[in-house]
Amino acid sequence: MKLEQRISAFANLGEYLKTNIFSDELYLQIENNNPWFIKENVEYSLNQISSVLTKENLNKWLFKYPSLQKERQAKTVAVVTAGNIPLVGFHDFMSILISGNNILAKLSSKDNILIKEIANILIKIEPEFKKQISFTDNIIKGFDAIITTGSDNSAKYFEYYFDKYPHIIRKNRNSVAIISGNETKEELQNLADDVFMYFGLGCRNISKIFIPANYELKNLFEAFAKYEELIQHNKYANNYDYNRSIYLMNNIKFLEDRQVILKEDSDYSSPISVIYYEYYNDINLIFNRLSLDNDKIQAIITNISEKYIKFGKAQKPDLNDYADNVDTIEFLSDL
Repeated sequence: MKLEQRISAFANLGEYLKTNIFSDELYLQIENNNPWFIKENVEYSLNQISSVLTKENLNKWLFKYPSLQKERQAKTVAVVTAGNIPLVGFHDFMSILISGNNILAKLSSKDNILIKEIANILIKIEPEFKKQISFTDNIIKGFDAIITTGSDNSAKYFEYYFDKYPHIIRKNRNSVAIISGNETKEELQNLADDVFMYFGLGCRNISKIFIPANYELKNLFEAFAKYEELIQHNKYANNYDYNRSIYLMNNIKFLEDRQVILKEDSDYSSPISVIYYEYYNDINLIFNRLSLDNDKIQAIITNISEKYIKFGKAQKPDLNDYADNVDTIEFLSDL
């Protein structure tokens, strides 16, 4: 199958996802399998994917990889997916197939329905993909390269067992926001989306906010009220109650309002329902620190510079926004 066919198939997939609504039974099945995957979040993920899957976007994305135009032996690339947000493994799925390779996917039990549904739709659009897509629940074997996503602990396991294969092994990363103090109400509302979309479970969700000295935290609470209904979700509420109780029992200072806890902390990784914040006096010191901690950071969201992601765009990545800043297509092209 030529590159043009593969691009056309994924563009048609994008069109399909824009115009076809999944059944309520499927949404219910997905949520029963993983209570974090409520219908609204699944639809958001599907809408985001469909919005970037256009021929124009796909051609622009793949233009800088001329080797994809050449016919070559397809490699089998194994993928071990995460299950933190709906369809988190879609970009790897798409990258492997659109680069002309075969995928052998071991899906997270928390997200093993949606990607199979997408695969079935893609095969109906382009039947040649059927021989290129495989799923397994067993030990993965018979592959030429591997891409894994997991925790720091699981990464050590992956590195030990898959060291002899070409690989991308992703670890824990967190995203941060830097507030200048000049944000509009709209920008702070967009910041709330970056914090709370998918209940804050994604690596691109903001878990830490840097704020200027003497900044009024009530501005954040007012913006975060947009997501006050999250506390009605049982699993989210359980996390909120648990973290609040731990802080109270240990005499740890925190602020709270409706559905979120703000805690001053130098760490990047905050638990569900908690956002860490840290004051700064010199913004340059923050950028220097984030540069040194680059291997811990997935995304930086701020209005301070055009270099970084704008508020409200954290969960709207472009096709070339690669996880951990590792160019997946380049990796696949070099196999």
